[in-house]
Amino acid sequence: MDERRSEDRFTVSLDAIWDGGGSRPARITDLSEGGCFVDAIGEAYIGEPLMLRVKLPDGTWLELRGEIAHQMQPVGFGVRFANLSDEQCEQLRSFIAYLRGPHDPVTAILR
Repeated sequence: MDERRSEDRFTVSLDAIWDGGGSRPARITDLSEGGCFVDAIGEAYIGEPLMLRVKLPDGTWLELRGEIAHQMQPVGFGVRFANLSDEQCEQLRSFIAYLRGPHDPVTAILR
């Protein structure tokens, strides 16, 4: 895949639930302000809208809307965030600022 992203990407391991015709468990493994990679089993179609609920290390849930940008069957799919509210954008930016900052990765995983 061509490297077209302009935002910093972060390798993460976050539990998530994606709703694309039903709620399904997933894991977010790559995150930026513009999108993420969802490690999940299930059919996803390019252009399909979806809602993601991402569990942050502090136990809170971040809801994000987007659309399927690409798929890598059977591993998962890439999501491009779209139509986020101001609050969702701020929560996402705040979490990414946390990822940029110095922190103990073990403590982040244990939270």
